[in-house]
Amino acid sequence: MSYAGKNLKYIRKQREWTQEEMANQLQIKRSLVGAYEEERAEPRLEVQEAICALFNISLEEFLFQDLSEKGNAGSNTGSSYLDRRRSMKMDKSSSAAPIVPFVPVKAAAGYLAGYADPEFLDELNTFTLPMLAPGDYRAFEIIGDSMLPTPSGSVIVGEKVDSFKDVKNSNTYIVVSNADGVVYKRIITNDDNKDKLTLLSDNPLYEPYQVNSQDIVEIWKAVYIIHKAGAQPLWNVDQLAGVVNSLQDKISNLKRTMN
Repeated sequence: MSYAGKNLKYIRKQREWTQEEMANQLQIKRSLVGAYEEERAEPRLEVQEAICALFNISLEEFLFQDLSEKGNAGSNTGSSYLDRRRSMKMDKSSSAAPIVPFVPVKAAAGYLAGYADPEFLDELNTFTLPMLAPGDYRAFEIIGDSMLPTPSGSVIVGEKVDSFKDVKNSNTYIVVSNADGVVYKRIITNDDNKDKLTLLSDNPLYEPYQVNSQDIVEIWKAVYIIHKAGAQPLWNVDQLAGVVNSLQDKISNLKRTMN
């Protein structure tokens, strides 16, 4: 017996997503989500794998275990699936290395709504890095070329910044804001206007822009960057030419201003 339809409905409701929101996450039609939950159709293998990756469960759990069922044998008797996951993570918290929740690109869209939700965080994959000092850490996958030479697909491990006064000028941070969601940028502080922060890309083809301090919900100071061995920056001849032209324009504008 397959529990795919029942489990899909259960885990969707745990996130408080509509069928439309779930369909957007899986990049399928809303009608398919309804068909799967009502067991009028079985999800294709690639959809099953996407669901398992999104909710951090195994394919075996998704297909053959009732995730809403309570009363499993062992020390977690009487707990739900999410309660059991939380208990497992609490058990790991006694280890020396901090546990780092990982926010992949697929989960970034829901992160802004769920960053303070324990159930959302409990469903994220986690890992440890022995070189991390005690602290509050989170890892984010980034895409795009705005921070080249950091390649697209890199994972930024960030330490929580509790106060704007702890932000260091020109350092790199993961910034979570209501306007832009999750971005990886350098922060330029402005002593004359503390209500705004300037976000700067390492790729000079991207113009800096400002965000209101009140619009920012989280800041994580980048402490480690993880990417695949052999990953190369995506510079090409046209991009390099654009960088040179951009720098020349900025120098020309600076000279005119000084004159």
